Amino acid sequence: MIKKTYKFSSANVDVYFAAAFKQLNKVIDQKKAILITDENVFKAHKSKLKGWNVITLKAGEQFKIQPTADAIVEQLIAFQADRSSILVGVGGGVITDLTGYVASIYMRGIQFGFVPTSLLAMVDASIGGKNGVDVGEYKNMVGVIRQPSFLFYDSDFLSTLPEQEWSNGFAEIIKHASILDSALFARLAKMNLAQLQADKKLLDLLIRKNVEIKSSVVKNDEFEKGDRRLLNFGHTLGHALETQYELSHGQAIALGMVFACWLSNKLLGFKSELDVEQLLVQYGLPTRAAFDVNRVFEIFKMDKKRTTKNMRFVLLSAIGKGRVVELPLTELKKHLVAFNRLNKTQK
Repeated sequence: MIKKTYKFSSANVDVYFAAAFKQLNKVIDQKKAILITDENVFKAHKSKLKGWNVITLKAGEQFKIQPTADAIVEQLIAFQADRSSILVGVGGGVITDLTGYVASIYMRGIQFGFVPTSLLAMVDASIGGKNGVDVGEYKNMVGVIRQPSFLFYDSDFLSTLPEQEWSNGFAEIIKHASILDSALFARLAKMNLAQLQADKKLLDLLIRKNVEIKSSVVKNDEFEKGDRRLLNFGHTLGHALETQYELSHGQAIALGMVFACWLSNKLLGFKSELDVEQLLVQYGLPTRAAFDVNRVFEIFKMDKKRTTKNMRFVLLSAIGKGRVVELPLTELKKHLVAFNRLNKTQK
């Protein structure tokens, strides 16, 4: 187990890499901890969770809503949780988002930490302090920015991960490489999913690299006033597609990145859009899908990145060089229509 502490403006976060779940009781007081997980993780890892206080939720993004948070609060009261208690989210992004959100509002704030169990949560969702719930078709509309006390990485949890969930995680890894790290992009191009699944040491190093990339961005811009916005690459269209169609987060973000690369070519002369598409395909992610522009654009208009009549949009000037531009919504819609028309002809 390797410990590294990241210092943010509001808190320090202890991160434990290459850890084993049985070591968690060395990090926190088991008697004061309440684990929050979902039915899938509980079923797959029941023996690991034995002896801990556990709240088990239904699995799925559709349950990342205020009524679920209310139900968790009621169970915390039943557990007689107080201000010395610590909540631990053991699961994917839905669980980490809910855990951090509830911990931030229960008794006006108690400690919390995460044991991410999906690749997506390990490299993205658990990092940065964004916690919240969805409201209808609007993702993460209600929430807070509050850092966890710790992150605890046990890659053995990935052994039960479905293949699609591996690809979901790589959407965010490819995002990090595209906006900030051309060397990582080149390394990913020389590897493949099967190779990383079979090599635990290589996988642990990749996870750590992505934790360091995102943590360093968040550390310098915790409340998203500047460079943290780069982490939204692919997410503007991606979130809209995810809420409107039966797509996983990674699939939707992959499609959003393809649009962002296409737009980067149009507006910034970006020359490597085919390289990004090829890498997405290499890790099992989609690159083409037609959609209802008007339907998607309605979601755009309520996106948190919108400023009155403009949208902050993340583009690429080169691999590893992300850039935030402000685009008028009217112009953005025209580009969406043209891109969607192209998708229909290439299907």
